[in-house]
Amino acid sequence: MTAISAPEVPTNPLAKLGWILADSWTLTLRGLSHWARNPTQILAGLAFPILMVLLFGGIFGSGMQVEGGGDYMEYLMPGMFVMSMAFGIGETMAGVTADASKGVTDRFRSMPMSAGSVVLGQAIVNMLYSSVVLVILMGCGAIVGWSWHDGFAPALGGFALLLLLRFALLWVGIYLGLVISSPEAASAVYTLLFPLGIVANTFASPEMMPGWLGTIAEWNPLSSTAHATRELFGNPGVGGTSWIAENAMLMSFVWPLLIFLVFFPLAVRKYRALSR
Repeated sequence: MTAISAPEVPTNPLAKLGWILADSWTLTLRGLSHWARNPTQILAGLAFPILMVLLFGGIFGSGMQVEGGGDYMEYLMPGMFVMSMAFGIGETMAGVTADASKGVTDRFRSMPMSAGSVVLGQAIVNMLYSSVVLVILMGCGAIVGWSWHDGFAPALGGFALLLLLRFALLWVGIYLGLVISSPEAASAVYTLLFPLGIVANTFASPEMMPGWLGTIAEWNPLSSTAHATRELFGNPGVGGTSWIAENAMLMSFVWPLLIFLVFFPLAVRKYRALSR
């Protein structure tokens, strides 16, 4: 059996940074090539949030009341944007688990390449994919009646907040993908994460829920980003008297930062511990 040897690390800081970026870009191109080779999976991932919009907006929309008034579809779409960013955890987790279970990750570790570039390349691919999903979902929203009302700059800020949340959550997906042993187990864990997107202000105001459930929904990190993006897009549903609702814009930065600070070191440590 061939022993796995540690790659040589450049000692010059600039050379080390260039080494990491070059390897990360190579792995990013590898991830992008999978898009062309497996378009069915990509199309299915894009179709899911669109179907959710049509189902929830079309079936439940006419019976839903927006707190403070306003069109339900305009309330729903920011929640759907947030949910699509959160459900990206499953795609990240599946990709990392598949590489680990097939020995691809160990193969990378045996090559003279930066260890950090493996997870960084995965992060770049996921962020590109999430940006495409978000643009397509916004186009779908425009077709069904959603739009932003306060100008391009605030809307761009809302777009950036959504990607900030996705960036933080992708480290959750990378960590779970390294911890979970098989793609089958990853699917099971992803199912357990589904309530994360439901128990929030995605589809309805927490004030319309039972007290304990409404409190959980209000403190769900997804709710803060949804609330903040509704405010930036000028969509209805911005309100609430609780501390977390009144500070949603602040918490839309704090929650992703906390998630990143917890799961980034966990993911890096787990990657370095593989195959020891």
